[in-house]
Amino acid sequence: MRAAAALMAAFLGLILTAPAWAANFETKAKYAILVDSRSGKTYFDKKADELMSPASMSKIMTLVVVFEMLRKHVLSLDDEIEISENAWRKGGAASGSSTMFARPGTREKLGTLIRAVVIASANDAAIAIAESIAGSEEAFAALMTKRARELGLKKSTFANATGLPDPKQKMTARELAQLTRYLIEVFPDYYKLFSEKVFEWGGHKQYNRDPLLGRYPGADGVKTGHTKESGYGMVASAVRDGRRLIAVLNGMKSKKERREETRKLLDWGFRQFQPVILYGPGETVGQARVWGGETDSVPLMAKDTIRARLSKDERAAADAEIVYSGPLRAPVRRGAEVAKLRIRLDGKTIAYFPLYAAKSVPATDNMWARAFSTLKFWIFGG
Repeated sequence: MRAAAALMAAFLGLILTAPAWAANFETKAKYAILVDSRSGKTYFDKKADELMSPASMSKIMTLVVVFEMLRKHVLSLDDEIEISENAWRKGGAASGSSTMFARPGTREKLGTLIRAVVIASANDAAIAIAESIAGSEEAFAALMTKRARELGLKKSTFANATGLPDPKQKMTARELAQLTRYLIEVFPDYYKLFSEKVFEWGGHKQYNRDPLLGRYPGADGVKTGHTKESGYGMVASAVRDGRRLIAVLNGMKSKKERREETRKLLDWGFRQFQPVILYGPGETVGQARVWGGETDSVPLMAKDTIRARLSKDERAAADAEIVYSGPLRAPVRRGAEVAKLRIRLDGKTIAYFPLYAAKSVPATDNMWARAFSTLKFWIFGG
């Protein structure tokens, strides 16, 4: 029996070195990398394996640790967390850094604090979360480093939950890209928070610092960062025609340079791929086997245009496969999603598209027909 199930990608697999043609691109960023989120393939890198000060971009690691605990039900979004005197002094209004303006001694729900970290880059919220989980920010930072190693990040080290300057707070552009892939692919529901534009709380209205949201086609996150030591940095992601690119840049001189260099790198990346229409709306893509039906197969169709963004070389190397748990058991209703079209490149899945039954297949009442269907299934599989 051929049971086709979606296979989990190795999200933190090796991100390979950029191809030779990437030498055509230049950036003012001191450190940079551009990767394909689905395959992990690198299209451009510049000092991507050198340790750098990540500033608030390191909050991605803080959030990953929290999201993992939420997934394991160790934490709940409704948990109430106290804003300590330490969180207020280091990351609150008194600090002069990015803050949600929470008062010491007050208690806020974890869900609110997460939104404050994601949208407003609030240091007081990040410290409060860290203290609540591990007892101290230092202990939480050790937990971050330990989890980073478990995820395959071999160089990153953390001294705090915020990214505020510390000689032990270091990451590489490549590992930031790897971590961002993990965030996006493993926590898609939480990742939606990164595209929220406004955090309004306690009489303060703060806007997402991501300069590409709503201004760059397909942009949906992720995180900016800035300290005197690190310069201006950004982790950005955008999707076009099902293709997601992740860009990490750091060491720029101004907000304007950060915005322009990030746009330039993403633009260059998307220009390497052209949209290819695979199937039009209503077009038959293939067949799926049916057990116990008036017919032993059902045509599969696309409801919307199926397109992929591929480079010239990728068009020759890509292959497509229909996957489903089969055979389908009758009755099959027309328009029901019953399969997926999997697009692969170099043996790695780069996209899935839903496929729908193009017609209904009623169940048969004929005992001999059902027996024959079972026999065919035993002989030919699903």
